Amino acid sequence: MKLQSPLADFVRPKKFGDVLGNKRVINILEKLVDNNNMISIILYGPTGVGKTTLATIISEYYPLNHFKFNASTDSKATLRTIVDSAKMYGNVLLIVDEIHRMNRDIQDYLLPYVEKGTIIMLGLTTENPYIAVNPAVRSRVSIFKITRPDELDIESFLKNIDLSVYEKNVTVDDDVYKKISVYCNGEVRTAINLLELLVLTADVGQVIDYAHMEKHISEAAKSTFKTGDDYYDILSAFHKSVRGSDANAAIHYLARLLAAGDLESLTRRLRAIVYEDIGLANPLMGVKVDAACNTALKVGMPEARNALAAITIELCISPKSNSAHIAIEKALADVNDGKTYQVPSHIINNPTYDSKQPYKYAHDYEGHIVKQQYLPDQLKNTVYYSPQKHTKLEKIFADEYEKNEKILKDK
Repeated sequence: MKLQSPLADFVRPKKFGDVLGNKRVINILEKLVDNNNMISIILYGPTGVGKTTLATIISEYYPLNHFKFNASTDSKATLRTIVDSAKMYGNVLLIVDEIHRMNRDIQDYLLPYVEKGTIIMLGLTTENPYIAVNPAVRSRVSIFKITRPDELDIESFLKNIDLSVYEKNVTVDDDVYKKISVYCNGEVRTAINLLELLVLTADVGQVIDYAHMEKHISEAAKSTFKTGDDYYDILSAFHKSVRGSDANAAIHYLARLLAAGDLESLTRRLRAIVYEDIGLANPLMGVKVDAACNTALKVGMPEARNALAAITIELCISPKSNSAHIAIEKALADVNDGKTYQVPSHIINNPTYDSKQPYKYAHDYEGHIVKQQYLPDQLKNTVYYSPQKHTKLEKIFADEYEKNEKILKDK
């Protein structure tokens, strides 16, 4: 065998055009590099989707000396050496892995050099930087989210890998490529590693088929493949069956998901369903679903099936409302469109702020309803929540909401 490095490293893309997915972000990064105008950035997203690959491509194509720094393991002394190099070269490119773990002392030392452009920083993290990264760092960088590529892109990528480097003359069935692209859950590195395992365990001249794959992969992967061609189609069918109140269909798809043994994905979907589709029609279902999911995860299979079957049937029978889901979708659409205006001065929590209109403390008023503006001026009359009255409980909520709105609108 000629190949001396892991297959994932051997086939790592060497240019922007070969990176899977995220075309909008990649186009931006490529233009920055081509125009010799690189800026400090943070790339965030799940593991195995190309963050390190993009940083490596930038470092190889951008005309600056580059260094790597791991915020989890490297010390301030290491950073001081890099800064000294930056002073000598004029400026450098610094790749910071796990930037969310960067401690305050290192941040304080690094930030002035980032701010001046002496160091152009490429931060990498699996955490959401808007939550996990210090605001002082965020304010000095541009942030880009790297998402998982779709299954077809991964399948196509795998088929284009030249397996002749193993000198085994093996061939791989199309069905195997397809199933690997489903199982990897959008993680390209996982897909490549699984393909490598199948090649390494094959005989010279062998056709790698489903039987070979089933024999050599883990039990978790094996059970996932057995659920059908597309695990996520089954997860979607389960969700829609619950939403449509079809208990028999939901139980059928639940059984197929249980056969896959992936309790994490299943319980995550149940927790999503209860707030997306049951919502205000039956708020206590959130507590019940959480209890059932925790029980399932603690006892494991096969006993977990009983708790999940019971809660699935109850979700199907429960009254349903998506009014909260619709409300937050409308609000997020406004935020994504840039409608993030100045908060009214009288509700800013700052005693030194000079507000012409004093804040009225709701607990001092009957029913905790007070005539005062809470939304920004530009959104003053915006309505996000439209109550539904299909169920007794949400009709009660709707009546209270409408009463409150009548008082609040009289400003």
